[in-house]
Amino acid sequence: MPKPPRKPPTIKKLDNPTPLIGKSLLHKVKQLGNVSRRETAKACGYYRFADDGQIRINLNEFYDALLDAKGVTLSPEGAKDGRGKTATYKASVQKNGQLVIGAHYTQAMGLKAGDEFEIKLGYKHIHLVKIELDENGDDQFDSDEE
Repeated sequence: MPKPPRKPPTIKKLDNPTPLIGKSLLHKVKQLGNVSRRETAKACGYYRFADDGQIRINLNEFYDALLDAKGVTLSPEGAKDGRGKTATYKASVQKNGQLVIGAHYTQAMGLKAGDEFEIKLGYKHIHLVKIELDENGDDQFDSDEE
């Protein structure tokens, strides 16, 4: 009589691990050296136990945590707060010829009503250079900037 197919070994269901983040993640990855990506992710805690007891490696979360630890952000999704529009880093010229960059950018730069800028035109770009006033109220801007 033929033997029934062998089931892969299962591990007793345990609590899912707490994955490493930040400097501790970077240190562990460096310490592991030439270990495979899957084994590195597992050693850093990026796995879970499935319902059938199998270990599932979560490479996506591992890579995201690794990028975060290195200070790399690939998408602006982290800035979304669920309240309306998000900044797109684009602006359109309106019918009346005005170019509006929006309050999100002016707030992010700490600009106030009345702040003045020197406009420098390039081939396909515009540079706005904030004009700072010195103690005497004279304009101060770096004319070497493009």
